[in-house]
Amino acid sequence: MREEPPGPSFGHTLLRYRTEAGLSQRDLALASGLSVRALRELERGRAAAAQEKSTELLATALGLTGDERESFLLLAREGRRRSSLSGTRTMLYGLPAVPALVGRDDELDQLARAARAGGTAVVIGPPGVGKTSLAVAAADRLKVLFPDGCLAIDLRGVDDHPVTAAPALERMLTALGVPARRIPPGEAERSSLFRTLMRDRRILVLLDNAADDAQVLPLLAGGDHSFTIVTCRRSLGGLEPAQRLVLDVLPEQSAVDLLTTIVGEDVVQADAAAAKEVVELCGNLPLAVRIVGNRLATRRHWSLSYLAGQLRDERRRLDSLAAGDLRLRPAFEVSLRRLSPAAQEVFRRLALVPGAHFSEELAAVVTGVPQDEVEAQLDELVEASLLTVTAARMRLQFHDLVRLFAQERLAAEEPEDVRARLQDDLLTHVLRKTTDASKLFLAKMTGMPQDSPFRSQDEAKEWLEQESTNWLPVVSRATEARRYREVVDCTWALYNYAHGREPMYPWPDVFGCGVRAARELGDRTAEVNLLAQYGTSFHWSLGESERARDVLLGALALAEEIDHHFGAMIVHSAVGWPLLSLGEPEEALRHVDLASEMSESYDFFETRFWMHIGSGGIRLATGRFSEALTVLTPLLSEVCERIGETNPEVAAKTMTLVRMNIADCLAGLGRWQEAAEQYHEVIRLFGTARPTYRSRVELLVCEGTAWRHAGEFQRAHDCLTLALDLCDDPANRDDRKAVEAELALVPAE
Repeated sequence: MREEPPGPSFGHTLLRYRTEAGLSQRDLALASGLSVRALRELERGRAAAAQEKSTELLATALGLTGDERESFLLLAREGRRRSSLSGTRTMLYGLPAVPALVGRDDELDQLARAARAGGTAVVIGPPGVGKTSLAVAAADRLKVLFPDGCLAIDLRGVDDHPVTAAPALERMLTALGVPARRIPPGEAERSSLFRTLMRDRRILVLLDNAADDAQVLPLLAGGDHSFTIVTCRRSLGGLEPAQRLVLDVLPEQSAVDLLTTIVGEDVVQADAAAAKEVVELCGNLPLAVRIVGNRLATRRHWSLSYLAGQLRDERRRLDSLAAGDLRLRPAFEVSLRRLSPAAQEVFRRLALVPGAHFSEELAAVVTGVPQDEVEAQLDELVEASLLTVTAARMRLQFHDLVRLFAQERLAAEEPEDVRARLQDDLLTHVLRKTTDASKLFLAKMTGMPQDSPFRSQDEAKEWLEQESTNWLPVVSRATEARRYREVVDCTWALYNYAHGREPMYPWPDVFGCGVRAARELGDRTAEVNLLAQYGTSFHWSLGESERARDVLLGALALAEEIDHHFGAMIVHSAVGWPLLSLGEPEEALRHVDLASEMSESYDFFETRFWMHIGSGGIRLATGRFSEALTVLTPLLSEVCERIGETNPEVAAKTMTLVRMNIADCLAGLGRWQEAAEQYHEVIRLFGTARPTYRSRVELLVCEGTAWRHAGEFQRAHDCLTLALDLCDDPANRDDRKAVEAELALVPAE
C-alpha cells in the first residue's frame, strides 16, 4: 500500500453530470430526494460518495444510462471504499519485473514525451530486439505520472491462439473494480464500459505482444488522461492517432555493455576484442546477447574467445543461441507461422540474395514471383518485422540472424532443383545488368543504347552503387558455378566503371575472378586484359606495389608471347606506377613512354588519353615538372577540342585529371597564380566527377596555398575558410589540422 493522489472523484463527476444536464442543485435535490446540503457536500468533496441507494437515485435523476450509469455507480463504490481505508487505496499494478535496460535512453525519453501528451504509443520491432524490456522499464519509470495505477497484459500475439479482446477487457475491467456480474457479455459493450471508466482516470496501460489492429483497438482507453504502450512486431497501421517508435538493434558499445551486465566487467575487460566479436555475431540483437551472456555466465570455464569461435560457424549459430528458456529460433518461428503461405515462400527464397540489402526488383528475380505480385509479400514481411526497410534509398534487408533462419528454412523446405533454378536466375540477372551498366562508362558511349535497361548513365551509376553488395558476391558465385564467359564479359566491362573508384570496392577479388574465368576458357587475350586490371588493382586498391609489378610483368610476357598489341600497351602503362613506388623511376618512365607510343592508333578518350596522362603523371611524380607540362599541356588542348566525342562522365574525368596534374606542375615550378587558377577550375568541375583520390577539402587547401604564395591573401583565406567549414562533415574531420595549419600562414589584411 502507498498513498497516492486520488483519481477522478465522485463529487467532481456528479458536478459535471449535473452541469451537463442543466440542473441546479435544488433541481437535482427535488428529482433525487437528496437534500441540497448533501449534494453540496458531495460536489465539494467533503463526502467521499453517496450511499448505494442514493447513488442509484442520483443516476436516475441525471438520466444516466448504460456505460455512463455503470461508471457513475462504480465511482461511488470506490469513493466509499477509499473512505473506509482512511484515504489510502490499492494501486492497479500488474507490471512484470523490470529488466536491466542498456542503451535505450533515447527511446525512454521518446516514450516519456509521449506519455505526457497522453494517448497511445506503439513500440515496433523484430523478434528479440527488446520491445517488452523497453516498455516495462518505461512503464516503471513513468508510473509516477499516473496516480491511478498501471495495468499490464500480455496479449500473446505471436502464439497460435492470441488473447482476444473480450477476455482481455474482462481482466482489465475486473482490475478496475467492476464486479463480475456487472461486466457486459459482448466485446463492444465491454470496450465501451472500459473507455467510460478510463475517461477521467490517469492510468498507464501496457498491452504487450500484440497481434494486430483488431486485437488492440477495443483495448484503447481513448482520451488524453491515460497513456497506453503497445508492443508489437507489426506496425499496427490502423491505430490512429498513435506515436510509433521503431526499435532497432543496439549500438555496438551498448551491446557490449549489456553483455557486461550479465557476465561481469572482469570477463569483458579480459578480452575486449572477443566481446565485440561476440556481440557482432549476435547482430547486436538484445535477446541474442542475453542468451550468449547467460551461456557464458553458467559455464565459467568458457572464455569469450571460445564462445566467439562457436558463433562463427553460421550453420550452428542459431543452435548456439539457446540458454535455458531463452531461445532465439522459436522467436523467429512464431513470426513465420503467422505469415501467409506466399509470404513464407518469399521469406525463405530471399535467403539466396547474397548481399546485405536488395531491391524489390532483385527480390522478384530471386523468388521467382513477378515484381507486381512480390510487393505484397514483401510488405507482409516488413509488417512482421522479418524484413526492414533501410533508411536511405528504400531498400530491404534481413537482420543477420533472421537471414540465417531463412537459410535454414530454404534448405529444409525448397527442393534442390528449385534452389538451383532460382540461383541461376539470380546470377543471370545480376551479371547481365552489371555488364550492361558498366558498358555505359565506355568513353565511346555518347548515347544510350536502345536495348539498355537504364535510362541514363546516372541511373546506371546509381544501380552499380546500390547493388554492389550483390554484384560483388555474384561475380564470385558465377565463377564457382563455371559461368566463365559471362564472368569474363562482366569483369572486363567493370574495368570502365572501376577507373577512379579504386578505393571503393575489392577490385582484386573481382578481376581475380575474371582472370580465372579467362584461363578456364583458354581465352589468352582476355587473360592479358584482365591481368592488367588485376595487377593494377593491387597497387591502387591495396598499395601492394611489389605484387602488382609481378602480376603485370607476367601479363606483359604473355601479351608479347601471343602478340597482343593492345594488351601489351595497357600493361606497359599500368606497370609504371608500382615500379615508381618500388624506387625504379627510370624503368617506370620507359614503360609509360612505350605505352604512349603504342597508343597513337587508338581512340583518344578510350585509350590514348590514359596512356599519355600516365606519361605526364610519372614525370610529375618524379619532380620533372617542365617535362610533364610538355606532355600535359597539349593533352589538355586535345581534351578541349574533342570534348563532344565522349560522354559527360568521361569528359569531366579527363578534364579534371589533366588540369589537376597541370596545377601540380605549375605549383612545383612556383608559378603560383597559374596553379591557383587551374586548381580553381578543377574544383569547379569537381561536382561532376571525382577522378582523383583528393577530396574537395584537399583541393581547396591546394588552391588556398597557391593563392597565398601568389600574394592573393583574401582569396587564400576564402578558400581555406570554406575548407574548414567542410571539415565539420565526418568524412573530412581528419583534414582539419592541415587546413588550420595552412590558414594560420595566411597574413591578415
